Amino acid sequence: MKDKLKLGVLYGGRSGEHEVSLMSARSVLSVIDPEKFDVIEIAITRQGVWLVGPDLWTKLQQEKLSGLTTAYFLPVPQNPGIYTRVDGELSLYSTLDVVFPVMHGSFSEDGTLQGLFELADIAYVGAGVLGSAVCMDKGLFKDVMVAHHIPTLPYVVFNRSNLEDDLDGCLDTAEAISAYPLFTKPANLGSSVGISKCSHRGDLVEGLLESARYDRRIVVEKGLENPREIEVSVLGNENPVASLTGEIIPKDIFYTYAEKYINDTAELLLTADLPTEITARIQELAVKAFQATDCAGMARVDFLIDRSTMALYLNEINTIPGFTKISMFPKLWEASGLTYQALIEKLIDLAMARKAQRDNIEREFRS
Repeated sequence: MKDKLKLGVLYGGRSGEHEVSLMSARSVLSVIDPEKFDVIEIAITRQGVWLVGPDLWTKLQQEKLSGLTTAYFLPVPQNPGIYTRVDGELSLYSTLDVVFPVMHGSFSEDGTLQGLFELADIAYVGAGVLGSAVCMDKGLFKDVMVAHHIPTLPYVVFNRSNLEDDLDGCLDTAEAISAYPLFTKPANLGSSVGISKCSHRGDLVEGLLESARYDRRIVVEKGLENPREIEVSVLGNENPVASLTGEIIPKDIFYTYAEKYINDTAELLLTADLPTEITARIQELAVKAFQATDCAGMARVDFLIDRSTMALYLNEINTIPGFTKISMFPKLWEASGLTYQALIEKLIDLAMARKAQRDNIEREFRS
């Protein structure tokens, strides 16, 4: 009988998307087949402390951490796993075959966590260091899209220090890219945290300062007056495939954090009403962007369509998309014929396949 894989499910984290991670993790944990996987839950607090122990998800969600044990993930390729202290000495708590980081935002899907997994030589779900870092930074991501002739809205990137040194100059530069509305965004965050729609210069000042709270890099981009928001899920490694296209119809001024995770007012259409040629173009561009950024495993790719011209723009790639019951990434695959549970298992298979490829890389050179 084949041994069960030891699967580390990692959630929480030092990010503005901490709560989103918890919601996603609860859904993932609810469908993992215990006959196939030995699950080791690992939580990271808002302060960055790694924890293991009984009733872990509930205690982290309630921030009542008594009875939990501080854990350590060590980059030890010979014996990758999670460690705890016993009698003052580090002791192996559990080996790990593969890690599923159900985490979003900074220190999670920006390449930092992936670098730790690479140092430990362990399989993990999702994009590697390069793909994670490029897709996380909205400014750098747009640079790559432009280089690959993938349409994206006009934009400019500021550092926080630019705002501190010459706010008026930044305002002039931002207003030069387009007429209002403009959107301000932290370059390295998701779930619409810190994003503002700006209709005049006063809004723009507030939006820039709000984004600067969450990141040292801020993106300002042209806004569309009444766009259609289209999403498509991508799955695979070297030969990725795209799902059916879905559409978000927000009731707020845009698809805000509150609409995504609190109010649940947005309408989610699992089949976007689009001409066949536009659907095919969206799927083509999604796969092209996935490959251009060296993504792996999974991604949700977001597009905007100008209703008046039908012009298509790729907005962003999410390398660790939401996994809640209402999240579009799993819902689009379900609509495409892949169940939630089968999707989780497919992602783990892709992680193991990616690890097998890394194992074929020569790590020594002898003349």
